[in-house]
Amino acid sequence: MDQLTHAETTGSVRKTASRLGLWSAVLTAACAAVFSAIAIATPARSGPFCATWGCVAYPYTDVAQFIPGDYFWLVPGILLAPIFVVLFACIHSFAPEGKKLFSQIALSFAVVYAVIIIVDYFVQFAVVMPSLQSGEIDGLSLFTQYNPHGFFIAGETLGYLMMSVAFLFAAPLFTGGRAERVIRGLFALSFALAVVSFVGLWLLKNDLVAFEVTVLMINWIVLIISGALLSVVFRQAARHGGAIT
Repeated sequence: MDQLTHAETTGSVRKTASRLGLWSAVLTAACAAVFSAIAIATPARSGPFCATWGCVAYPYTDVAQFIPGDYFWLVPGILLAPIFVVLFACIHSFAPEGKKLFSQIALSFAVVYAVIIIVDYFVQFAVVMPSLQSGEIDGLSLFTQYNPHGFFIAGETLGYLMMSVAFLFAAPLFTGGRAERVIRGLFALSFALAVVSFVGLWLLKNDLVAFEVTVLMINWIVLIISGALLSVVFRQAARHGGAIT
C-alpha cells in the first residue's frame, strides 16, 4: 500500500511538473528572445562598444535624458530569472534518483544566478534611476549601468556565469532522444564557451564589458533554443507520464 501511494504521489508530482515545465520552457525561450532583441536595440552609451557621438564619460551620471528608454531591456531580464528557476525546478523533479545530485546542484546555481540578477537589475530601477532623475548623484557612478568598471557589470557577469554553471550540471540529465541530446550538447558547450571566452578575453586584456556581452549572447542563444526543445520534451513527458531522461 505504501509503495502504491508513493507511486501515485510521484506520478502526480511528475504530471504537475511536466505541465509547469512545458510553460516555463516556452516562457524562457520567449523571454530570452525579447530580452536579447531589446538589449541589442539599446545603444551602448559608454565603454568599448559605444559607437555613437557623445559617449557618456566618467562619472557616468549625466544620463537622465536616457531614462527610461535605456532601462527597458532590464525588464525581461528580471522576468527571466524566476522563470529560469521554475524551469530548473521542473527539470530537477524529473531527474532519476541516480542523477538527483546533478539536478540539485544545477538548481542551486540557477537560484544563485536569479538572486544576483534580480538584485543587480532591481537596484537600477529602485536606486539608480530615481537618484539620477532627482540629481542625487554623489557616489552613484559605481552603481550605474553605464560604468564599464562598476558593480552592475560585475554583478551581471557573475550572474550569467552562474547560469553557465547551472547549464553544465544539468547537461548530464539529458540522455534520451535527439532533442535531449541537443539540449545536453548546448548546455555543455555554453559552459565551455563561457570559460574559453573569459580566459581568452582576460589574456587579451579586454574590458570586462567584452566578456559580459559575450556571455550574454551565448546564454541568450542557449536559452532560446533549449527552451523550445525543452517544451517538446516536457510535452512528450506529459503525454506519456514518463521521465525526461
